[in-house]
Amino acid sequence: MVENKQPNPLTTRNFSEVKISLENIIIPEEKLLTTPSGIDGLDDEIELQLRVLGCELIQTSGILLKLPQVAMATGQILYQRFYYSKSFVKHNFEIVAMACINLASKIEEDPRKIRDVINVFHHLQQIRKQKSPIPMILDQSYVHLKNLVIKTERRLLIELGFCVHVQHPHKIIMAYLKALRQSNTNSSERDSSLAQLAWNYMNDSLRTNLWVRYRPESIACACIFLASRKMQVPLPNRPPWYRVFNATDAEVEDISLTILKLYALNRLSVDTLEERVNVIKSAIAEAKKNAKATKLLTDTPENKNTPPVGIKSTATTEKNKIPIQNGNHIIDKSNTENYSLRDGEKERLKYTEDNRKLRKRSYESRSRSNSSYSGRQKSPKRRKIDQQKHNRRRRSNSRSSGSIYHRPRSHHRHHRNRGKRHGAHSSSSIKKYRNQHKRH
Repeated sequence: MVENKQPNPLTTRNFSEVKISLENIIIPEEKLLTTPSGIDGLDDEIELQLRVLGCELIQTSGILLKLPQVAMATGQILYQRFYYSKSFVKHNFEIVAMACINLASKIEEDPRKIRDVINVFHHLQQIRKQKSPIPMILDQSYVHLKNLVIKTERRLLIELGFCVHVQHPHKIIMAYLKALRQSNTNSSERDSSLAQLAWNYMNDSLRTNLWVRYRPESIACACIFLASRKMQVPLPNRPPWYRVFNATDAEVEDISLTILKLYALNRLSVDTLEERVNVIKSAIAEAKKNAKATKLLTDTPENKNTPPVGIKSTATTEKNKIPIQNGNHIIDKSNTENYSLRDGEKERLKYTEDNRKLRKRSYESRSRSNSSYSGRQKSPKRRKIDQQKHNRRRRSNSRSSGSIYHRPRSHHRHHRNRGKRHGAHSSSSIKKYRNQHKRH
């Protein structure tokens, strides 16, 4: 891959060690060669077909959801980026495709409900398996799938570092064609056909990894180059017209060959691809199981009793050298012959056990005295009340009608609460306290 140009100072800013850019993310060559799926044992051909299949699902679902083309393109680019940090073996491509199209609709400010996204993918799955279209039942499996898509969308954002900005070449293609049209005398009908064919090549290139390898300006030049060759439209060749737009011969040639190889790809069925992935997944699970069994066999009881090697063993040895005084005996834990329960440890343990029993006994006695089963609870300490002042008539500030000399409502509330404190919880007991202080 040709080295990238210097970042544009108008779209890039450096903040300490963080670089914020509005340009597309270009993955380095060493990461393109060693993908996580390849490390897990997945073949390069199978990985390529899974990438193409996932992008086709995003494109088809976007059409059914009536999303704009930029949203579908954003979802496919996010799908390609994600699988350069995660493996197809550990993450299901269909769930990731749902999360990508759902996130892309939010990025392009044309969101769709996650229920609609799941229903569209369910419909596509039924068509692929040649089944009659049946609506999805909103049962527990639907709830589980919905939560899984939401969780995958969050993981997608975390893995991409929340860098989900995508620069699309749709406007770039139209601007380049307008600039080339001024230097040619072709008919307007042929120009529109050329633009449509270049647009189609660009949409097909979204299924490949070109968008994480090259700048959108170079991809736009390659799409126009293929369309002009297909329609036999002459364009400036000496020097090549795409050099004006900072695209090199090697970039245009590599992008064009990658797009043409996509049409010659020997496609496998979805069931075959899923079967290949499941075989590798089972092999990885079996290898982990065997490694765990081998580790358990090597960890024998003799090895478990031996102190660990390193810092922990040194700290344990230093701790054991400290003498401990138990009663009249001094025990050195480094000497195992002197360290026994016969010397002073037994007395200390007995003393600790007796104290524990005493604390437990006192706690149980307090619990029994405070429990509701021990009879009437003790009433709180009451303040002394002057009975003469208590029975004296007073002017009421209440809003109730009647004589101006009567007990306020707070007075009856006081006796009602007083009766409750003394255990008179029934309505008859409350009436009894009210009648005792009722004035006629």
